[in-house]
Amino acid sequence: MPYKSLLIFFLLPALGLAAPSHAETIIHRERSAYRDIIIFEQDDTRCMRFTRKVSARQSCLYLDGSDKLVFRYTKMMIGALYLAPKPRRILIIGLGGGTLSNTLSSLYPESIIHNVEIDGAVIKVAKKYFNFRTGEKVKVFEEDGRIFVKSAIRKGVRYDLIFLDAFDQEYIPEHLLTKEFLEEVNKILLPGGVLAANTWSTSRLYDHESVTYESVFGEYFNLRDFNRVILAKRGGLPSIDEVKRNSRALDPLLKRFDMEAAWLLPMFSTQKDWNRNARVLTDRHSPSNLLNVK
Repeated sequence: MPYKSLLIFFLLPALGLAAPSHAETIIHRERSAYRDIIIFEQDDTRCMRFTRKVSARQSCLYLDGSDKLVFRYTKMMIGALYLAPKPRRILIIGLGGGTLSNTLSSLYPESIIHNVEIDGAVIKVAKKYFNFRTGEKVKVFEEDGRIFVKSAIRKGVRYDLIFLDAFDQEYIPEHLLTKEFLEEVNKILLPGGVLAANTWSTSRLYDHESVTYESVFGEYFNLRDFNRVILAKRGGLPSIDEVKRNSRALDPLLKRFDMEAAWLLPMFSTQKDWNRNARVLTDRHSPSNLLNVK
């Protein structure tokens, strides 16, 4: 089986694959310059997916207007606040339905949030179908994430919280996986700044991704569920006691998003459960070259 097919086979459970309890109702479908975009409603949710082949879900919200987060991985990414409880400048690469941006702007209305999304069609449907909100403090840039980061370096723009959540219909774009890209991201983190990166626990690239992040950020918290969320901090991780103190302070604020520290804290592990001799991903040794994708 070709690599890309294998990747989809092993990894799509992390996008919310499950036998549907009721048939989905498609409310919007279009082909953008980059992908198929399908918006559908099923049971009590409205969701977005980027493929017609399987019932994957890139982003969802509850139709009752609840602030509760649908996906466990989103809650894991919000766990970055346990390391950076008062972010003032936030960067999100990969928009989806805008869930991260809406949640963070609700929690921190005075913070600046920059969203970067390469696909203008995704921005359009996020606003129309997922209540993605922009304003004076919240901006969205239709641009490739790596180009945006390079531009930020040149301009001297920096952030104290960065989320990497860019996916296409298969996985994370290759140029957003390499050591060179992560070094660029590190340059726009303020001292003590925190990075949260969404990947997949069952990826064939797991070992390579792990050593690549470690080569740039050193030790990090490795949160594992169906998804894997990497939490790194420039200058080194805080103690787990500090993480727990921050989680207790945030619990009352996060409750309405259906987040509880009692569920999330046990995932905060620094155990190295990967092959430490795996090759680091670079612009030269990208995943496709490494795995001989044809």
